[in-house]
Amino acid sequence: MKAGRKNILVVDDIEINRDILHELFHEQYNVLEAENGRVALDLLAEHGATVAVVLLDIVMPVMDGFEVLRHMVASGAIEKTPVIMITAESDEEKALMGYTMGVVDIIKKPFNPDIVKRRVQNTVDLYLHKFYLEDMVEQQTEALELQNEKLKMTNNFIIDALSTAVEFRNQESGQHIRRMRALTKLLLETLIDTDDKYRLYLSHEDIDIMASASAMHDIGKIAIADAVLLKPGRLTREEFEIMKEHTTKGCAILQSINFSGDPMYYKYCYEICRSHHERWDGRGYPDGLTGDSIPLWAQAVSVADVYDALTSDRVYKPAFRHDVAVKMIMDGECGTFSPEMLAAFERISPDFLDAEKMKEKAEPSDSTAAS
Repeated sequence: MKAGRKNILVVDDIEINRDILHELFHEQYNVLEAENGRVALDLLAEHGATVAVVLLDIVMPVMDGFEVLRHMVASGAIEKTPVIMITAESDEEKALMGYTMGVVDIIKKPFNPDIVKRRVQNTVDLYLHKFYLEDMVEQQTEALELQNEKLKMTNNFIIDALSTAVEFRNQESGQHIRRMRALTKLLLETLIDTDDKYRLYLSHEDIDIMASASAMHDIGKIAIADAVLLKPGRLTREEFEIMKEHTTKGCAILQSINFSGDPMYYKYCYEICRSHHERWDGRGYPDGLTGDSIPLWAQAVSVADVYDALTSDRVYKPAFRHDVAVKMIMDGECGTFSPEMLAAFERISPDFLDAEKMKEKAEPSDSTAAS
């Protein structure tokens, strides 16, 4: 057998037929011969992808050609190795069965050797071209995925930098963004894991993007005056009205940045930024939305934001203990939230205690910000 050359597998129980085909192809291929279907399958298992084409007879002892085809279909080999039936059968139903099972061509015996040679070569060339194109597509897909992943990481770094700058200006630790991502993701995943209603239109991939978008929830604070943003005491009515503008100012900032490359990511960022202070009973701001008119992702960010604000030191208050913060939220002291969101929050609230766990849960989302 000559090294470095493709194999051709001839399957026929009549030796003279195998000899004729061997003579036709031995100068171009290593010719493997099988006298029945069982031997053919053994040779396919041994030589695998090196078999360029199978020339398959139908009527044979031990195992016929259709049984060989059934095994090739079941193993997926029929997708990678072209099969040409060479048979004396003239039954059109059997011919149709062969084509249905994946045969690429049927040659009737007796055959013209030159025609057989050309048809076999055309089939081999066609499959080689197919494999070449599939390989090129796979390589290009991998390159695009790598490029997209790098772009996502770069975008997420920029978003983190901008969002963290807002946090530092607000005299917060800078960890708020990571906790928000983790808590938002945990809340939404709990919803889809426990309620079929949400599982129908939310995927884990969607939630990753929503959790990443949560980093932009307070971006509008960059446009709020220090005298209001950093005031250590209680805000006056007028000052609170100014503070509430961070939702709409944030949306104005987002509108000035062209997110057309990923409209869904922009949608999540925009709706979270605008609606994370809305409340289930309509007493939130800026639009006074009620119930399910508040986007679900904004509802999740709202609960996460309230919890993190309660359990963190701020210029206007010390941090509350975890159990106190949970009770305040469940008792409605921080506004009303949807019953489903509160149930999810109560169910997973023990996980909120572990800051390192929250950070770990945030890490997958860090690399999934949409481009």
